Amino acid sequence: MTRSKLLLGALLLSGIAGSGLARRALAEAGYNDLGVIIYTLGYAGMVFAVWFGWIRPLDITGPTGR
Repeated sequence: MTRSKLLLGALLLSGIAGSGLARRALAEAGYNDLGVIIYTLGYAGMVFAVWFGWIRPLDITGPTGR
């Protein structure tokens, strides 16, 4: 596995599972609204980081020269 794939896996794991676990822990502690905010920001941050780091740099163009 390359370093880039490991970083992507860690980012996805922390963005989905990490923010979900934080949300649940905060909800059980009585801070449900804060948990929802933390989950939303964590998930959205993960989506932005994946887009910015891996999807945005791709050169997705069709063939040129007809």
